Amino acid sequence: MSNELEFLSRRVASGKLSRRDFLGRAAALGISAPFANSLLSSAARAAGPVKGGTLKAGLVGGESTNSLDPALFMTQVPFAFGKMWGELIVELSPEGKLENRIAEEIGSSDDAKVWTLKIRDGVEFHNGKTVTAEDVAATLERHSDEKSKSGALGYMKGIETIKASGKEVVLTLKEANADLPYLLSDYHLIVQPNGGKDKADAGISAGPYKVTTNEPGVRHGGERFANYWQGDKMGHADQIEIIVINDATARTAALQGGQVNVINRVEPKIVDLIKRLPGVTIRNHAGPGHYVFIMHCNTAPFDNADLRMALKLAIDREEMLDKILRGYGSLGNDFPINASYPLFTEIEQRKYDPDKAKFHFKKSGHDGAVLLRTSDVAFPGAVDASQLFQQSAAKAGIQIELKREPGDGYWNEVWNKQPFCASYWGGRSTQDQMYSTAYLSTADWNDTRFKRPDFDKMVLAARAELDETKRKQMYHDMAVLVRDEGGLILPMFNQFIDATGAKVGGWVDDPHQELMNGYALAKCWLEA
Repeated sequence: MSNELEFLSRRVASGKLSRRDFLGRAAALGISAPFANSLLSSAARAAGPVKGGTLKAGLVGGESTNSLDPALFMTQVPFAFGKMWGELIVELSPEGKLENRIAEEIGSSDDAKVWTLKIRDGVEFHNGKTVTAEDVAATLERHSDEKSKSGALGYMKGIETIKASGKEVVLTLKEANADLPYLLSDYHLIVQPNGGKDKADAGISAGPYKVTTNEPGVRHGGERFANYWQGDKMGHADQIEIIVINDATARTAALQGGQVNVINRVEPKIVDLIKRLPGVTIRNHAGPGHYVFIMHCNTAPFDNADLRMALKLAIDREEMLDKILRGYGSLGNDFPINASYPLFTEIEQRKYDPDKAKFHFKKSGHDGAVLLRTSDVAFPGAVDASQLFQQSAAKAGIQIELKREPGDGYWNEVWNKQPFCASYWGGRSTQDQMYSTAYLSTADWNDTRFKRPDFDKMVLAARAELDETKRKQMYHDMAVLVRDEGGLILPMFNQFIDATGAKVGGWVDDPHQELMNGYALAKCWLEA
């Protein structure tokens, strides 16, 4: 038994077996979790990372309109590339614990309204300058400014004042917020010289790689930053390269042919096929990600509550989960929170009901078809999912007209602009962050145009509530309101499904986002 576990722990250390599968096998053998984890730690120290080479990823989610301005990151490629060159104030570990990055310490007042960030000494930007408290303060100021169009703006507006003094940055909040350190892990909040106020898209921060290539929609690359403050903890390959491959078939072929070492968003329908490819490993894990159809609550005909309810009842979630995710996900219930979040509460599952859908559709007074825009880049299987939605709605007498949009430009011309479209969310670290980013009236990424003053007050009240029992009930009430009155149709929560080729070592499952929360190219290596 000991030899078997040692062998399996070495496979985890080399990235050939997931941590989850190892712990499952250990439990089956009667081994305690602490002892199993100690074996993993020993194996990781013994194996160690391998330096050198070029680690390549073929990723969906890149467009010709992408920018190096972190405030504007929306899709997978800017997200993943940003994790290569950018450095954050704080980050989440795979276990969900806070990891201090540029902030060496974070503390708060007893009422959680005043927060102090102690900035780490000796962190260097790619341009040779030292990161200061003023740079951190300027970064937060820029993302708090509506002119930045930052994806973090929704909750950054909750900060009243930002002041730098010596090695500290002091944040005074408008309302108490016990979750603030988790919010500062948002991937948009990359620390830049003078906060990016001089040149937001310069691609300069303090991450493990320096930007060498930036061809939006085509490829991005970086070389190891010799003065990276964490030393050998990340940045094992000499160079990293991201090749934009939005076509799923081409992406898989590139991995199989060895042109790339890592791919994202493997479609569930081909997972079993890919598992049979020599040297290829599927990396899948559950998390907060979800696939959605979004309606603008302030735009006809979706400004009618009965029409929205008709469409929510006209989608067959069970069928979609079975045919699109094929076991790699779970049912959604028209609110963006699942069991991966703290303080989650179950709400009665909404089911497919064509008769009730027909009733609400007739009550809405709408006559004619409803236009739904979709695209291959919206989420894996989005076009097929849209067709299933069309078919299930037809049984309720609702005609959905589909318009298949091109991938390039979808996130700039369709999402958050057109009133009914397919989309996805990767989720966030806390419920407050998810609701503040996408459901507050003032949020730039409020893609359902759910603008309700009463809901805004609920978000702020829950944010300030330190009693977990009361806060949990508040989140329950918020979820019910979004579910029943909002513009979100959420049929399923997806697993993140990536794949690695032969000789890729160092993979660690991370439930927060795909590609090890974006760090795959920085934390993995190529074995000799």
